[in-house]
Amino acid sequence: MREKDRARSPEENVMALISGFSAKRMAIALACTAMLTTAACTKSRSYTGYVTDADLVNSIQTGTDNRDSVRQVLGSPTFATQFSGEEWYYLGRNNRNFAFQKPTPVDQTVLKIQFDAAGNVAAITRSGLEEVADISPSARKTPTLGSNRGFFQDLFGNIGTVGAGAPPSQQQ
Repeated sequence: MREKDRARSPEENVMALISGFSAKRMAIALACTAMLTTAACTKSRSYTGYVTDADLVNSIQTGTDNRDSVRQVLGSPTFATQFSGEEWYYLGRNNRNFAFQKPTPVDQTVLKIQFDAAGNVAAITRSGLEEVADISPSARKTPTLGSNRGFFQDLFGNIGTVGAGAPPSQQQ
């Protein structure tokens, strides 16, 4: 009798099924892990803020448009100056980030519209990525005025001083 024609025992059938099943399961698990790993490391882009339409911005003319007409054409500003209200800013930024890193700006558009005292457009200024400042906070402690006390001095420094600061009229 040939080997193929010989009937397998039930144990051999179960072992063949388990070994084939685990190999397939392992291959699927590895493929899923590889897809998730590569998907987590892809670059992503995001756009935040005002989306500038060149035709709408070019339609605003200095001296002829006022606050109301600018609001009708461009919408509400991203932010305005706090005290005088003489400047409106429309800010839009295109960011890029890789995996879980901090987003970095790729492109930025700042549209600054200045108004005169009557509320008419006085000037329109555009700027870009050159206005972005890179701020690196210091990890060191901020110096404070007063004594330089350590942890244990702060913890045990008041032992024995309870009642020492009371006025003489209240001491017995």
